[in-house]
Amino acid sequence: METGTPGPWSGHIPGTPGYRRLLLGLFLAGVATFAQLYSPQGLLPLISGDLGITASDAALMVSLATLGLAIGVIPWSYAGDRFGRKRVMGWAIMAACAFSLVAVAVPDLEAILVFRLLEGFALGGVPALALAYLNEEVSAASSALAAGTYISGTTLGGLAGRLLAAPIGELTDWRLGMLAVTMLSVACAIAFLLLAPAARGFTPHRTTFRQAVRALAGNLRSPALLIIYAQGFLLMGGFVAMYNYLGFHLAGDPFNLPIGVVSLVFVAYLAGTWTSPLAGRLAGRHGRRPVLLVSTAAMIAGVLLTLVPTLWVVLPATIIFTGGFFAAHAVASGWAGAAAVAGRAQSASLYNFGYYAGSSLFGWLGGVFLAGAGWPGTVLMTAALAAVAAILGWFMRSR
Repeated sequence: METGTPGPWSGHIPGTPGYRRLLLGLFLAGVATFAQLYSPQGLLPLISGDLGITASDAALMVSLATLGLAIGVIPWSYAGDRFGRKRVMGWAIMAACAFSLVAVAVPDLEAILVFRLLEGFALGGVPALALAYLNEEVSAASSALAAGTYISGTTLGGLAGRLLAAPIGELTDWRLGMLAVTMLSVACAIAFLLLAPAARGFTPHRTTFRQAVRALAGNLRSPALLIIYAQGFLLMGGFVAMYNYLGFHLAGDPFNLPIGVVSLVFVAYLAGTWTSPLAGRLAGRHGRRPVLLVSTAAMIAGVLLTLVPTLWVVLPATIIFTGGFFAAHAVASGWAGAAAVAGRAQSASLYNFGYYAGSSLFGWLGGVFLAGAGWPGTVLMTAALAAVAAILGWFMRSR
């Protein structure tokens, strides 16, 4: 029972009002976070043209936000330990919305990038704490299902941010496209604060700096974990690079598609909602390493096929690439916790750090390759990153 006899809190159970409110609240928190994080991605050709900057400079709108998130996940996790998960997540989302409003208002690129970096740092509070909050507040038997609901919110949030911003930006101005996403995020953040129930399974505790360093360093001394963290760094880097610059490719010769139509390519993102749980089931049956390697091979095949200059090949290739990425990410992120040697939460934070750091670095560097060698340059960089990840993954044991 949700409000049964006094005793240790065992968590909300499916079918109770508290469980439904928690899942809906976390779903909306995921939408608010990832809609803001990736809203400029479909607008990058418009941003580049309006500000008179290169594709790689425009991509800094995404890269600096994900860099801020990478920097933020670890300190936010300790703030949540001290002050409470829901409270800190609320602070984080509202701060991000405020920084986003300023970012679309300031005139010059340098100021925009500063506020995108701050926005990303604030957004780090949600992925750092959401699953910990969920696991403390739902029954153990329903935690996996509840976690899937939150993850679906992050997926749909990233998709919604791209699909909402690009058409509005094309019809009006890219700033208004981003502003529309910010308004959606504010509404979702307020709904999260109103809906998500007060914590009942949380016990505040303070972690000293020495304890924090010890937990992080313990995981970093494991060669196996370093390979797992490298998977997130390399694969996410290639994934974001492809999506950052695919719009430039499709808006140019020989396709010459309008930005509103180009934004529809992000629907391929939904391939991950099918391949992620499939990869988890296959990894449980056949071991993690073979599933990781096959998924990475699908990424490589998909991105190479985008070199064929016809939409009838590029679009299915994008779906293959996207599905392969999310399958590989599902395996690697789960492996980071399972293989942890000095705390699963800290290992997950390190994986997230590598994941978003790769997004920041290679999401920008892909534009340098685009400028130097066109779309084949970005494709070959992405394929090379995935190949290095596969070589490293080959040395891992499956279980």
